[in-house]
Formats: sequence, structure tokens, C-alpha cells
Amino acid sequence: MKPYSNYRILIVALLLSFGVNAQSYKLNNEASSLLIDGTSNIHDWTIEAENTGGNLTADFNASELENISKLEFTVVAESLMSGKSGMDKNTYKALNTDKHKEITYKLKDVKGIDKVSPGTFKVKTTGSLEIAGTTKDINLDFNLKSGSDQIVLTGEYKLNMTNYGVEAPTAMFGTIKTGEDVVIKFESHFKK
Repeated sequence: MKPYSNYRILIVALLLSFGVNAQSYKLNNEASSLLIDGTSNIHDWTIEAENTGGNLTADFNASELENISKLEFTVVAESLMSGKSGMDKNTYKALNTDKHKEITYKLKDVKGIDKVSPGTFKVKTTGSLEIAGTTKDINLDFNLKSGSDQIVLTGEYKLNMTNYGVEAPTAMFGTIKTGEDVVIKFESHFKK
């Protein structure tokens, strides 16, 4: 093969690679929200995560989302706040936060991307969720909205705490019992 043929191959490969543009983003904790909604035999309750972090790398072709190659999300377990100190203490005990400081999600695979409207996509993924030291693979679907310098993910996920070895917290000597199922609702803002 002649030397200039190698250069032609290299130039063609470079031109093709410019079509897909990988962009990295970091979670903006101040703009983001993560709520955990649950029930008890007395009343429903909500806990908010005050300290979250994460990274996302998305591949775009023009303005079309082609893939998400990285998505990591963390919650500092003791930043989960209900506004009631007794409930927070019971939550931290149930999550064993002395030993397990963070709740984490890591993307494993993107199963599908459907365009909803310009810049908005429905994304189906699988990933690993670790809570209280137990890791399980989950299917997580969310909406992704892309802008010039940010990406916003919104969605919710229903989870049974006992699947992660977390005993549903109780209070008042067991007279108040929380349900095993919770719904995690998130609006995660990632900026370049």
C-alpha cells in the first residue's frame, strides 16, 4: 500500500468521526431535585436529597442524541432530609449510613432512545443501583432534554426497600410503620 493511501484512510476516518460529538456534563446540585415519596399507616411522607453529584457523557450527531456513554449519580445518604429529625434518624439507621455513606447509580447500557420533539428524548436504560451496600441491576427510563450547555433528566422509579436489605423504618415503638415501596422522583440538571 502506498504511503499516501494511509493518509487518505486517516482523513476519511477523521471526517466521519466529526459527525458524532461526545459532550461531558457535571451535575448541578443546586438546580437539581431528588424526592423520595413513601407511605405509612398514619400519613404519606417525602424525603429530599440535599447533596447529590454525578457525571454524564452524551454523544450527539448534530442535535440528535445518539448514545449516553456515561451516567453516574450519587446521593450522600445523610443528606436525605424529611424536615423531621426523628424520621431522619430512623432513615439513616435503616440505611446503615455509618457504614454506607452514599447511594449510587451507574449506567450499564442504553436500551433505546426515542425522539419526542426537537431536543427532547425518551431514554430506556439499565444500570446498577447501590443502596445500603446492596447492588441490584434496574431498568430506568427517563426523559432527556438537551440545550446549548445543559442536559436535564426527569423521571421516577418505584422501588421496594426490602430488595436492598433495608427494613422499612418504624417510629413510636412500632405504632407508626412505613410502607416497603417508595417512589424516587428526579429532575437532574447537568451542565457543561
